[in-house]
Amino acid sequence: MRELLPLAEKIAALLKERRETVAVAESSTGGLIAASLLAVSGASAYFIGGAVVYTRTARAAVLGISDADMKNELGELRAATEAYALLCARRMQERHSTTWGIGETGATGPTGNRYGDAAGHACIAVVGPVEHAITLETGSSDRQANMRAFAKRALELFAEALRS
Repeated sequence: MRELLPLAEKIAALLKERRETVAVAESSTGGLIAASLLAVSGASAYFIGGAVVYTRTARAAVLGISDADMKNELGELRAATEAYALLCARRMQERHSTTWGIGETGATGPTGNRYGDAAGHACIAVVGPVEHAITLETGSSDRQANMRAFAKRALELFAEALRS
């Protein structure tokens, strides 16, 4: 968490200055993105809500994304993709009426996920006045290190979006 705090402080300052808000849907980071943003004093000015969406049940209850929503004209949308991370970020932004939404999904380890992604695979999206989505591959099976790496990259991506 200590390595995430300096970045979260910079993000918080920008959000407060602009009077912008954020909501976060995360999975494999287990709440580290939200915790980092909330660790900054005055977080209630910009942090509206967050959720760890780790299962289909949570996906439906928290984000309102049904199994039917996961199907599209190209086939079935699956977790651990940039498209899914974008959908999660958009739903958080919409449901919380925020300026920004962040979505994160991946496979922390020590093994990969059921879709064939290796441990260390994450997809992160930021939506708002601009949209960005990336895939991160750490090449590591260290669960805790991956959680920190995913959260750090999500905060970096959010900072990049704020600057663009």
